[in-house]
Amino acid sequence: MELKESILELIRQAAVDLSPDVEKVLTDAYALEDESSPAKNVFGTILENVKMARENSTPICQDTGSLIFYIDFPEGEPEKKYREAIAAAAEEATKLQYLRPNAVDSITGKNSGNNIGINAPYFHFYQWEKNEVRIRLMLKGGGSENVGIQYKLPHPPLEAGRDLKGVRKLIIDAVVKAQGLGCAPGVIGVGIGGDRVTSFALSKEQFFRKIGQRNPVKELAGLETELYKDLNKLSIGPMGFGGKTTVLDVFIDAQHRHPATFFVSISYTCWAFRRKTMAIKNGEVSYD
Repeated sequence: MELKESILELIRQAAVDLSPDVEKVLTDAYALEDESSPAKNVFGTILENVKMARENSTPICQDTGSLIFYIDFPEGEPEKKYREAIAAAAEEATKLQYLRPNAVDSITGKNSGNNIGINAPYFHFYQWEKNEVRIRLMLKGGGSENVGIQYKLPHPPLEAGRDLKGVRKLIIDAVVKAQGLGCAPGVIGVGIGGDRVTSFALSKEQFFRKIGQRNPVKELAGLETELYKDLNKLSIGPMGFGGKTTVLDVFIDAQHRHPATFFVSISYTCWAFRRKTMAIKNGEVSYD
């Protein structure tokens, strides 16, 4: 299969087929809610939508998001071949209506009509020593992107200092501010440290984790577990209708920072948590 065709299938799967780990946590959330409650009805509608999208090969959500690609590839290979194949696949996916045209020129306001533009799609390239390729794709919705937020510690309004207790206060504040916006329940990705750009980049990369996958750093894993429990006590619920599930998971990671800065970036993705991975090894293509 040509690289372009393989990537086209990656895009299709990301747009129409919710990953099993996400579908399971949504099913579990449905079971938790009280019968005939608004939350129960919302989750029922969500799950029916997930089923229909898969059966009909149509997008899970009308906002098919921005395309964010992470490409790990062998040393010596040119980036150009991946950029060209992805651009061609994105254009074809738009024609086939797996994707909605979502690339708008910020100066003219004109939509390119094919999801191609400056930094659209967005690429993260990494050359590794493995003789195989991994392409990870995230379809990042605009509504959930709007409720992302960046703080810097210390943060006097919340009496939050430069420690994990301060980080915890910021994450709770961000979810409270989001309320039902961004199509709750969502997944929270947190990047601690770095500069303003790398802090947000780290927060988004957390979305490639599987539901329930904890950070290997004990302190961060503990904070993830604690926040998952506490955030779901806020009773914001799906779409802000109230209920027992406000977030589906919390993923946190940290990196080194400059002594004068302490950024905490919080990214949010909606219940339509769309990410897929494609691997090419010994000429064989697989998807997860």
